[in-house]
Formats: sequence, C-alpha cells, structure tokens
Amino acid sequence: MNLLDELRTHRLLAIVRGPDPAAALTAVLTLAESGVALVEVSLTSTDALGIIRSARAALGPDFALGAGTVLSVGDARAAADAGAGFLVTPALAPSLAEAGNLGLPVLAGALTPTEVVQASSGGATAVKLFPASLGGPDYLGALRDPFPGTAFVPVGGVDADSARRYLDRGAVAVGVGSPLLGDAVRGGDPAGLRERAAGFLAAVAP
Repeated sequence: MNLLDELRTHRLLAIVRGPDPAAALTAVLTLAESGVALVEVSLTSTDALGIIRSARAALGPDFALGAGTVLSVGDARAAADAGAGFLVTPALAPSLAEAGNLGLPVLAGALTPTEVVQASSGGATAVKLFPASLGGPDYLGALRDPFPGTAFVPVGGVDADSARRYLDRGAVAVGVGSPLLGDAVRGGDPAGLRERAAGFLAAVAP
C-alpha cells in the first residue's frame, strides 16, 4: 500500500478508539461501507489487535487499515502481526524506526519544526500534526513555508468545518476521531455514523 497516495486521494483518515470491541468493529465496517477508505484503530482501544484482525478478515488485504497510538517496538510488531497496513504514532517514538524494519509506512506525530525534521529524517511517510488544535490552520500554513515538501495530516480537534480550512492551507488529508465517530464506538446507531461520514466526505472532497 502506498500510504501517501491513499492520503492524497481520499483526504480523510478515520480514527476509531473505544472501550467496546464489538461496537468498534462495527464502526470500522460501517465507515468502510460508507466510503471512508482509510481507517486507523487506536491501540488504546479495548482488544485493539482483535478488532484489527477481524476488520482485516472482513475487508480484505487491500483496504487501508492501520493501527494508531503505536509507541513501542512491541506495539509495531503486534500491529503488523494483526494485519495493520500502516502505523500511526502520536509523537516521535521507537515505533518509527521499527516501522521501517517491518516495511510498513508510518504517519508520525510531530508538532514543532524540530519534530517535523526528526520525523521526516526518521523515515515517516507523512507527518501527523498533533495536536493540530493548538495552532489551527494558520499554524499549518506557517509550517508549510519551511517544509513545502512535507505531507502534513492534522489530527486533534478537527471537525467538518476546520477540515476544509486545513486542506486549503496545504494538508494532504485530515485525521478525525470523535467528531466523526460520535457514540458509534459505544454502541450508538450506525445510521448516525453513516450520516456523519457522508458529511465529512463532502467536506474533504476536492
């Protein structure tokens, strides 16, 4: 999988994180059915590896399914074994180098210019600007000036309105958790998730 191409094409990464494995799996499958083509399951979710395994079995080998909050070497290896096709980190972490060893693309968390340099030099496919809400779209625009070739994916506090502003300021995609998932990860009505997914897909459409 070419993660950078997937990000540039689809422009929306859904972040699934929750305490109910069955509800989280249903949310992943509902997102895929709704046209959301990139989904990350956070390892902070209850039975995250089981969710990834089940989702991979249901969605097939080509779906862009990743693992998030991947911090340690062990996390990276376990996520790969479960079927994650890419890794996401909240910060610079040992998992970044291990992703390279595993042959997996990685979206590495960074906030400051120094961290952006470290993520890029460490082999990150793209930089997860996190938490993006601290600086907003204007901060992303400022970072783009010295790093015009870096692929940024803002995550943290991104809603449907700000998603378009981040993309207009040069983000290749946005990552969205609770504003998209809502109560779906706690057993909420999948119809609501489908409606929110449609709204976000419209917001990020070219």
